[in-house]
Amino acid sequence: QVQLVESGGGLVQAGGSLRLSCAASGQTFSTAGMGWFRQAPGKEREFVACIAWTNGWTYYADSVKGRFTISRDSAKNTVYLQMNSLKPEDTAVYYCAARTGLGGYCASKFSELDYWGQGTQVTVSS
Repeated sequence: QVQLVESGGGLVQAGGSLRLSCAASGQTFSTAGMGWFRQAPGKEREFVACIAWTNGWTYYADSVKGRFTISRDSAKNTVYLQMNSLKPEDTAVYYCAARTGLGGYCASKFSELDYWGQGTQVTVSS
């Protein structure tokens, strides 16, 4: 079994920054890519960012482009999300997810992901 554990969420004022981490553990698997999604109260879960594991290619939702940066540490099987210039509308539970397989794949659709974390709350006050 594979576990994805997120950390780094919390309460921050608008304009502030947070850095989320997601570490994969458990059964060894080949990582093709990892991503971040979020779900605000009363809304559907949405894509935030993804990264291909082999070449580090990234892709972002328009709403976070230029403010958020996704990165990875392959040796630690960990993905990060640096969030700057946070806005109240960024408030949500943030989930990381992993796609298994060989090669690199930046997965931005739910159906493309194989494992999900439990989520970490990010609250941005105005």
